[in-house]
Amino acid sequence: MDINILRSIVTVVTFVIFLGIIWWTMSRRNQADFDEAAQLPFRQED
Repeated sequence: MDINILRSIVTVVTFVIFLGIIWWTMSRRNQADFDEAAQLPFRQED
């Protein structure tokens, strides 16, 4: 196996993982969790 083929495979796999992370963060199912996490710095602890 040529090193360039291996580099191409790693690039494609990394790109697919990147797209999966983007899809996961934009999912409506996770929106409530991310909105709650975004408000953590502003939460008043009494």
